[in-house]
Amino acid sequence: MEATATSTDTAAPAPRGRATAGWALLITSVAGFMAALDNLVVTTALPSIRKDLGGALSDLEWTVNAYTLTFAVLLMFGASLGDRFGRRKLFITGLTIFTGASAAAAMAPGINELIAFRAVQGVGAAIMMPLTLTLLSAAVPAERRGAAFGIWGAVNGLAVASGPLIGGSLTEHISWQWIFWLNVPLGLLLLPLARMRLAESTAPGARLDGRGTVLISLGLFGIVFGLVNATSHGWTSARVLTGLIAGGILVAAFVRHGMTARHPMLPMRLFRGRAFTAINASAALMFTGMFGAIFLLSQFLQTVVGYTPTEAGLRMLPWTGMPMIVAPIAGFLTDRIGGKPVVAAGLALQAIGLGWFALIISPDVSYAAQLPALILSGTGMALFIAPATSLVMSSVVPAEQGIASGANNALREVGGALGIALLGSIFAAQGGYESAASYVDGLVPALWVGAAILTAGFLAALLLPHRRPARGPVAGNLADAPGDRLQKVG
Repeated sequence: MEATATSTDTAAPAPRGRATAGWALLITSVAGFMAALDNLVVTTALPSIRKDLGGALSDLEWTVNAYTLTFAVLLMFGASLGDRFGRRKLFITGLTIFTGASAAAAMAPGINELIAFRAVQGVGAAIMMPLTLTLLSAAVPAERRGAAFGIWGAVNGLAVASGPLIGGSLTEHISWQWIFWLNVPLGLLLLPLARMRLAESTAPGARLDGRGTVLISLGLFGIVFGLVNATSHGWTSARVLTGLIAGGILVAAFVRHGMTARHPMLPMRLFRGRAFTAINASAALMFTGMFGAIFLLSQFLQTVVGYTPTEAGLRMLPWTGMPMIVAPIAGFLTDRIGGKPVVAAGLALQAIGLGWFALIISPDVSYAAQLPALILSGTGMALFIAPATSLVMSSVVPAEQGIASGANNALREVGGALGIALLGSIFAAQGGYESAASYVDGLVPALWVGAAILTAGFLAALLLPHRRPARGPVAGNLADAPGDRLQKVG
């Protein structure tokens, strides 16, 4: 999960010894780790949360989606707030909200309160996360930014890889509440450091798109609300139809707003470019299929197979941890043959991995039988994520790279929320938690749908223009790392 990278236009000089590159790298990396960790840390704790607080499948879906959805729809707005009112000030504000909401989530007396505090967590992350790269860029000399961004990205990758394991270990050996308490001491440590060690900066003339934010926030909420409630209330119920229809209308209004407004948060003209449209469609479909599958499979390992939370987290590592191994290889391949074939191969492997799961899954399936599917899925995820950011950046002019990066990350998070809602509704329609057999009955069709979604993402990736590695660095691109320098032929 990358943040939106925007240029630093004006910066107040920090006192001597403050805003050094090392301090900025430490503060922004730890903050990014916290926000990225909360995407997946809750997955292995869901059975324990359900046991302690009760709730149906839809409540578990909202426990994850309340965070990802608010994070996604407010991500670009959070970056704009920082540009206008001060990036350090808004970073501290977002970190304060995130830390306080984490403590509140840990003390939540019921499932509804937990969902509400998870949504507030998402608000804090949406303000905090997109400013991490901007603050880091302001503090690090240009010639050292590549290495600094690489470390920042590796720390965020570690958060994704270790999320299920950390969540499982804390849930089993202490309690599930500690997946949220973990953020509190880290946040309290970072707050004074950020105030003392980061320089303030703003972007003169930055504009806020409040109307666009309201339209897309309510629209996506309506669609996810309809999907989550479809099984329990029926696809033709007033609740579900109202959510889906109203949500669709509001999203359409957001698209029109992006076409007609003078300064929209997401200019729709960007989607006139085939490269930008194809990579963003691939990203949204990738995260739709992947997050929905992880949500169900992490519960399968505990609810059906009988692993402890720690054991389940460890057994998910071949999937979630594979990017730490494969990402350097993906970068090497991208340098040699371009990003398009690497991204397409990643989506194909992820689709094959889910299809493999759907073929072999059963109440008594062995871990050895699951291992090839886990490795295929993890390899596919790594091959996709490594070159995807550079493909997004190279699809627009340098002046629009901040908007493009923010849009791509928002679509990824939206895809994850929709994937959990969609695959969860398919699971609930065909099975449930009543028995191991019932769980598998619901899981298999959901996995097939996830594989189909990833196949659609593979087809979208094939629409990417052919690119070859550039022979020299591309000026002005904050995302330029050794594996990110791509140049369009012709």
